[in-house]
Amino acid sequence: MRHWRIKAWKNNPLDAQREVLQELVTSAQYTEFGRKYQFSNLFNVRDFKAAVPVHEYNDMKPYIERIMNGEQDILWNTPIYWFAKSSGTTSDKSKFIPISNESLEDCHYKASKDVLCMYYQYKPDSELLTGKGLVIGGSHSINPVNNEAHYGDLSAVLFQNSPFWAHWLRTPDLSIALMDEWESKIEKIAEATIKEVVTSVSGVPTWTLVLFRRILEITGKSTISEVWPALELYMHGGVAFTPYKEQFQKLIGKNINYLEMYNASEGFCAAQEQPGDDGLLLFTDHGIFYEFMPVGEYGKKEPQTIGLQQVELGKNYAPVISTNGGLWRYLLGDTVQFTSLSPFRLKVSGRLKHYINAFGEEVIVDNTDRAVAIACVKTGAVVNDYTAAPVYFSETSNGAHEWLIEFEKDPENLETFITELDNALKSINSDYEAKRYKNIALRMPVVHALQKGTFNEWLRLREKLGGQHKVPRLSNERKFLEEILQLNTATFAK
Repeated sequence: MRHWRIKAWKNNPLDAQREVLQELVTSAQYTEFGRKYQFSNLFNVRDFKAAVPVHEYNDMKPYIERIMNGEQDILWNTPIYWFAKSSGTTSDKSKFIPISNESLEDCHYKASKDVLCMYYQYKPDSELLTGKGLVIGGSHSINPVNNEAHYGDLSAVLFQNSPFWAHWLRTPDLSIALMDEWESKIEKIAEATIKEVVTSVSGVPTWTLVLFRRILEITGKSTISEVWPALELYMHGGVAFTPYKEQFQKLIGKNINYLEMYNASEGFCAAQEQPGDDGLLLFTDHGIFYEFMPVGEYGKKEPQTIGLQQVELGKNYAPVISTNGGLWRYLLGDTVQFTSLSPFRLKVSGRLKHYINAFGEEVIVDNTDRAVAIACVKTGAVVNDYTAAPVYFSETSNGAHEWLIEFEKDPENLETFITELDNALKSINSDYEAKRYKNIALRMPVVHALQKGTFNEWLRLREKLGGQHKVPRLSNERKFLEEILQLNTATFAK
């Protein structure tokens, strides 16, 4: 039955999307937001787009704060008691995404069941359900907002609200899964799961590698497949997996299947239909209505969006979503490219703004600009320009951020500057703070002080000196950083 339903929306995505939008607008027409934008008078996509502006998080924030303070019927017509906490492309340390019962049931859980169904279609002889799924959840516990509402990482919210039978199929138990102190949590997960029959693992690659290494230390085994012989599937998302895959294959010690998910706090958007697919199948019948903004429209007063019927292969779009959690024409912040138009498959190509998200830390330029300013005040330094990129995990060390900084006025002590920079980033970005905790995933930043003029020389060599051209402050890959580092003749490294 489920496979038939998947086939229906997969083969008729435009019909599915029209029905989703109609249901969303009808459901929310008597909310405060629905009355403001006259949802009761909107009968097609054109009217909806004309009436409702595109929103970023800061536009939605006043509504969300009122809901967190106990008001209801603001953005959605059923009570909102849960909020998914995450860092994103806003100036806030964290953002809070409303989670309705409909978004839990008809988006996140429905999509998860569809992923399982599609995997069994691919591998009918799978023994996935003969063992347990190890889920490495988020870094925050459930926290009270008011007497009725709570917030936590998306994974924590999903854990807390999943049906009782789901706990039989998952490990570790809830008391460990919801821990927020990562050093103890990794230890507890390792101890609780080494004797289980684990057939699948889900989690961000960074923490999964940390856990795997700890399990091998505890057990004395050479590979994870010796600990869990039945392991057959790893499900990942959130950061690019390519830099990690070789390490996973070596640690696991046998061939298993890998599936990528696009499961944001705002909704479960897409997943690979089967391992090896070029792109993730877009979920078009899961409580999310999609529009796609060509990236050149970003920043315009009235940015234009297109529908699925107009998207083209290989072009960068920013998804704009309306959801059954009460987000309306909400700019998700990612950029995507379509790899197939029948069915609609896409891949996440980046973020709208410069960022580093190699380890799930989602550090954006706003974060680093503020952190550099704080470090300068604390140390008396003046910074001309900077760029930063990730240092990926190796067999001998965990990750880091590598910085190239051109000082106009050097700090009295570079080590002190690095410490202040790190502390400022931790105070500004909660995900960076979590990854830096006791150096488990990220160690201290690596900082190089450049000779004056190095950045300009790099721009000159690229024929981009002057005008609107500038050094990219952040990049999620190392190409620019390596080029600039080669030009520098006086390098001071921590």
